Amino acid sequence: MKTDTRCVHSGSYFEKTTGGINTPIFTSSAFDYLDREDIPYPRYFNTVNQDAVVQKIAALEKAESGVLFSSGMAAMSTAILAFAGAGDHVVLMDELYGGTHAFATDTFARLGIAHTFAASTAEAIGAAVNDRTRVIVIESPTNPLLSVVDIARIVDIARARDITTIIDNTFATPINQKPLNLGIDIVVHSGTKYLGGHSDLCCGVAVTSQDRTESILHVARHLGGSLNAMTCYLLERSLKTLALRVTRQTANAQALADFLHRHPRVNQVYYPGLADAPGHATARAQMSGFGAMLSFELEGATADTDAFLRKLALIRPAVSLGGVETTICAPAVTSHEKMSPEERQRVGVTDGLLRLSVGIEHADDLIDDLDRALKPSAS
Repeated sequence: MKTDTRCVHSGSYFEKTTGGINTPIFTSSAFDYLDREDIPYPRYFNTVNQDAVVQKIAALEKAESGVLFSSGMAAMSTAILAFAGAGDHVVLMDELYGGTHAFATDTFARLGIAHTFAASTAEAIGAAVNDRTRVIVIESPTNPLLSVVDIARIVDIARARDITTIIDNTFATPINQKPLNLGIDIVVHSGTKYLGGHSDLCCGVAVTSQDRTESILHVARHLGGSLNAMTCYLLERSLKTLALRVTRQTANAQALADFLHRHPRVNQVYYPGLADAPGHATARAQMSGFGAMLSFELEGATADTDAFLRKLALIRPAVSLGGVETTICAPAVTSHEKMSPEERQRVGVTDGLLRLSVGIEHADDLIDDLDRALKPSAS
C-alpha cells in the first residue's frame, strides 16, 4: 500500500459483533485472565487501542513493532534508558529538542551515564564516540534551526561499533522521512505534534524491530507512561489524515520560507527547502519533502520580537507545534527555556529566533499576515 492508504487502513481493529469500521474504544483497565496468555493491561502497553495505533505508525515508518507512550519525552527517555545504563556513554546532537537536552543534563549523571553533546554533523558525532558509547541520539531536521544531518553516515559509524541509534523524527514525520529505511535502529515521535495534528493530544511513540521493542517494553513497564484508550482512539483517528495534512503543510512552509527569504526585514531563514540552505542537498537525498517547520530571525540585533508577534492577526503565538493551525514561538523562552543561556548561545538559539509551525490554511493568507506584521510601525 502507498503511504496515504496506510494512514487510513493500517492497524485498525475490526469488531465483528457490530461491524463498525472504526476501532472501538475499550475503556477497561481490568480484563479477564482465564484461558489467556497475554492479559491486556494499560501499563503493560498491550491493550487493543494501544496496539491499533502502534501498528498504524509502525506501518508508516516501516517498523516491525513499537511502544506507545503518554508523551514524546516518555518515548525518548525510555528508549535511551533501555539501551544505556550505569557506566555507559551516550552521544547526543547539540541541536536536539530542549526537553531531551535537559533530560541528559539533569538525569544522566545521577544514573551513572556519561554523555557528550556533538555538533550536527556526522564527523562531529563520530569524533564524540568512545569505547563506552552505547547510544547515539540524533534529530533531523533539528529543533529549532532545521539543520540536516547525514543519517546514513551516522548509521555507518554506529554499526561499526555496535551502537544503538535513535532519531527524533517529529519534525519530518513518516510522510517526509523514513529513517529505518536509512538504517536507524529506533524512531521516536512526539505524537503531540503532527501525529495528533490538532493541538489537543499529548502522546509519544517509539518504533523499531521486535527485539528492540521488547527491550523498550521492559523499561517502560517499570516507568509507566502508558496512554489511555480515549487518547489512543483520537490519535488513531488523526493518523488517518496525516498524509493529507503534512503534504499541505509542507507546501505552505515552502511558500512562506520563500517569502521570508526575500523579505528585506528578515535577516535569516532556516529551512532545508531553500536552495542555499546548508543541508539542502542532504535533505533532498534522504527526505521526500522538506517539512512544515521553519525558523527565522528579524532584521537587526535589537529587533523587538514580542512587538512583531503582537501584530500577527492569523498566526498565533503558542507553545508546541504540528497542528492544523499556524503557530509561532520564540524557542529561547519556550521549547529551549530549560537550557542555560550559554547552552542556547552555543547551539545558535538566539533570543531573536522565531520558530514557525505552518498549518493547512491558504498560504496567501499566511503570507499576508506575516507581511503586515513585518511592516515598520508608524512613529
